[in-house]
Amino acid sequence: MITTVTLNASIDKAYYLANDMKNGEVMRVAKCRNTAGGKGINVAKIIHLCKEEVLATGFVGGFNGRYLEYLLEKEQIPYQFVQVEGETRSCINILDKKYGSTEFLEPGFTVTKENETEFLTEFGNIVKKSAMITISGSAPGGMSATIYQNMIQMAKEQGRKVILDTSGELLKNALSARPTMVKPNKDELEMLFQIKLTTNEQIIECARKIYDMGIPYVVVSLGGEGAVLICEEGVFRGTPPKITAVNTVGCGDSMVGAFAVAMIREYSPEKALAYAMAVATANALSENTGDFEYSKFEMIEKQVQVEQLEKRGELCH
Repeated sequence: MITTVTLNASIDKAYYLANDMKNGEVMRVAKCRNTAGGKGINVAKIIHLCKEEVLATGFVGGFNGRYLEYLLEKEQIPYQFVQVEGETRSCINILDKKYGSTEFLEPGFTVTKENETEFLTEFGNIVKKSAMITISGSAPGGMSATIYQNMIQMAKEQGRKVILDTSGELLKNALSARPTMVKPNKDELEMLFQIKLTTNEQIIECARKIYDMGIPYVVVSLGGEGAVLICEEGVFRGTPPKITAVNTVGCGDSMVGAFAVAMIREYSPEKALAYAMAVATANALSENTGDFEYSKFEMIEKQVQVEQLEKRGELCH
């Protein structure tokens, strides 16, 4: 079983505007869609669609928290959340033809030290029945900055693999625990190393620095340009076919979910990268976040190009 962690889950509201967005005016919504959201929830949806057993965990609270659980039940995704005071946040995605996607993300509730302790106890029990853990997104206010570091250490003590997808201080602190894989994007790399990255060579250099910290798999997502993977076997570049994206929200989460599935199935690095690129690209063709059509995935997977930029032995620790 793969367990996905979302400490800052949300109700995702997609508003499809009838006309182009205009500041300072009343805008009519042509269509509205509510889904269970948060990065780890999106990961869980992808794993479920890939037909692997999954469990979603994290915090929920209030009426929105109960609604989120109801939405997961509709999608037949098992969950085991810790209940807290306060209300699970809402995240608004406004879609119009002129600007595409514009997101408004609420900060969410603040948790107590007691909430954190309760969650870590619950997490320890969940780890025992999990083969892999994915940890995604931000943490609620009130949580320690080392929460992900602590969770990774707990999972590794049980011999479990961990994929981490976060940013800022949470990422910086967690690297010392050496998760199995991290998946920063270009902006998150720039934030981590406090530099501006303008070339692929610079991106690979920064990713290599993370690999040299003892992280077995480092994946840098590059949006429509694909992704770079650094691992023991070498450096690989995956490039998807050109598409007209419908909704790019959740593509990074889709990549994380697909990599988790690929690792469980023991795919080679090349196959894992191609698989993840195809799932993420297929997600961009769906209006829904954390969703893809299998027929489109199969078509895209045949067109994904994976190039080995460096071979085994050319990486130095």
